[in-house]
Amino acid sequence: MTNKRKIVLFIAESLDGYIATKDDSLEWLFKVEGEGDNGYSEFYETVDTILMGKRTYDWLIEAENENFPYKNKECYVFSRTSKGKNENVEFVNEDIKSFADKLKKIPGKNIWVVGGGELLHYFIKEKLIDEFIITIAPTIIGSGIPLFKEIDFEYELVLKDVRRFNQFATLYYELK
Repeated sequence: MTNKRKIVLFIAESLDGYIATKDDSLEWLFKVEGEGDNGYSEFYETVDTILMGKRTYDWLIEAENENFPYKNKECYVFSRTSKGKNENVEFVNEDIKSFADKLKKIPGKNIWVVGGGELLHYFIKEKLIDEFIITIAPTIIGSGIPLFKEIDFEYELVLKDVRRFNQFATLYYELK
């Protein structure tokens, strides 16, 4: 039996394609009227490992007042400067592709790439994401941190589902 563990991007973006404003604000996102938790709990049960960049980790720690939201998951933070572990995460400073390939071979649930923009770009550039779950907010913010940066190839996906959570539309894609 082959391991079906996947690397999944689960993220929200503005209608014009940004995941945050230039100053890392998500205030625009929280103004949108959703439905329940917009599918978050359902998704969260499908993952046991979380990957994020150091900037995203620092933002989370500040935004959550030191209350780390992923305590029951294995969390890795890619960082060029921080090393070792703390009670919530392990800092990783190694080749991202090799590390991701190694994680996919370990039995378990799916692996969630939380962000941020630089880490996402690398995962997309290296075609490491197996599923994209993108929630679109009906807000145009004009500028900020784009979900997709410029790449020099096509990434072919198949639309698997579309769900509505009040004002949010969630698109579910798999790698073709």
